[in-house]
Amino acid sequence: MGLAACSSTTETLTKGYVIDERVVAEMKPGTSVEKVLERMGTPSTVSTVGNKTFYYISQTFERPVQFMSPRLVEQRVLAIYFDKNFKVERLANYGLKDGVVFDFITRTTPTSGSELSLIGQLLRATGGGGGATFNPFGA
Repeated sequence: MGLAACSSTTETLTKGYVIDERVVAEMKPGTSVEKVLERMGTPSTVSTVGNKTFYYISQTFERPVQFMSPRLVEQRVLAIYFDKNFKVERLANYGLKDGVVFDFITRTTPTSGSELSLIGQLLRATGGGGGATFNPFGA
């Protein structure tokens, strides 16, 4: 009888930056850094060399039952790259697809270099792959 009171509805929790596709669509090449900050807010982190890339990190968790720990089901790193004049050069929406870093905007897997390494570190540092268990509420 006690279990009958539990709903089969899975609770979805979001941590970090919630991506608004309409706002992201406004961030076209040539958009000023001021406009990006005004519309998107403060980034989760900024590149350490040259401050020319903003990273907005988000995670989605599911909790099948209220008392269980949430399970990480998706994480994304939205990267906004700026040129030397601090105008938007391009955007990338990174996540993991089949365990590999994947850009969901260009539908490509980045090849190599320090940028791929940094994105991989951000994805791992924010919770690992799709099967990690993490409580976003610190309990």
